[in-house]
Amino acid sequence: MTGQSKRKKFLYINRRAPHGTIYALESLEVVLIGAAFEQDVSLAFIDDGVYQLMAGQDTSGIGVKNFSKTYRALGDYEVRKLYVERESLAERGLTVEDLMPISFEDEEDDYAEKPSILVADRSEMVRLIAEQDVVLSF
Repeated sequence: MTGQSKRKKFLYINRRAPHGTIYALESLEVVLIGAAFEQDVSLAFIDDGVYQLMAGQDTSGIGVKNFSKTYRALGDYEVRKLYVERESLAERGLTVEDLMPISFEDEEDDYAEKPSILVADRSEMVRLIAEQDVVLSF
C-alpha cells in the first residue's frame, strides 16, 4: 500500500441486555463515533447482548429511551456487519426471526438492500475476534 494506511478493524462485543445498565447505549454511541472516523467497525452480540437486537422493543413501561431503532441507521455509517452468536440465541429460546430487520444498501451492487445481521457459531466468533486489531467489550 503506497501512501495509504490500512484501516484498523474494530470489533465491539455486546454481552449485556439493552436496559438496566448503560453498557448497550454506550457501546452504540462509541460505535457511531468510531464509524464517523472511518474505522472498519463490526459488532458482535453474544450472551444477553442478543436482546439488544430484539424486534418490537417497548421501553415505555420502564421509563427509559428506546434506542433500538438506532441500529437500523448503522448502515448509513458503513457499519454493515452485526454478528449474532447462534448459541446465545438458542440458549435464550430465540431465532434470527425474533430480531429486528437491519440492512444496508450495497452501492457496489446497484444499491441492493442486504442484511447486516450475520449469524455465527462460537467457533466462528473466536476466529472473528482473533482477526481484529482492536476488540472492545461492553
